[in-house]
Amino acid sequence: MMRLKTAARAFAAKTMGHAIVFFAWLVTAVRGIWEGSEPVPVQRVYFANHTSNGDFVLIWTALPSRLRRRTRAVAAADYWLTNGWRSFIGRDVFNTVLIYRGEEGRDVDPMEKILEAVDGGDSLIIFPEGKRNMDPEVPLLPLKSGIYNISAKRPEVEMVPVWIENLNRVLPKGKLVPVPLLCTVTFGRPMAVRAGETREDFLDRAGEALLALRPQSGPQATAGQAPGEVQG
Repeated sequence: MMRLKTAARAFAAKTMGHAIVFFAWLVTAVRGIWEGSEPVPVQRVYFANHTSNGDFVLIWTALPSRLRRRTRAVAAADYWLTNGWRSFIGRDVFNTVLIYRGEEGRDVDPMEKILEAVDGGDSLIIFPEGKRNMDPEVPLLPLKSGIYNISAKRPEVEMVPVWIENLNRVLPKGKLVPVPLLCTVTFGRPMAVRAGETREDFLDRAGEALLALRPQSGPQATAGQAPGEVQG
């Protein structure tokens, strides 16, 4: 009976994953644009700007399916474990690496959990701003040190900057019903901590790499097929 329940839960999670990807594409017509990198099956940490709770879903949707299967988001346990439905989505559907942002509820160093996932062969999606950026006048908040620590300790893993455009308008904070708008997810050139590079210098360089991916005229300017663009 237990084996049957486990199989049924796994089937439900897989079906829900497909449904979420289809819905995200239906609402945003999201397109993955690859600038300086290619959608190849190598282990990566995708680090992105953060303006919506749907950010990691959009990146996941923009990835080709062969990459999506081995890519996990790093997400806040204090958000995704607040009820059974969110827990099912976070744990079963997306297999997220759940970490606590505060001391309460934390039973292990978050970096240990992240490195454990990396050592298991997974690619990751991470948001180094640490929280959602709600200031439209500030394109990017200061980056926290997590991406530096990952790259310094696992230099063989590619660190790929990713810029998500327009999702904050599709799903504003506090809203449950999304507004259909075009979105883009732009993947930049892989980077890593250089020999002798300080934490501050790496984070500055990572921030510059993110900002360099911002569309000049919004996602509408990319309505045509852009060089390096692939469908998820």
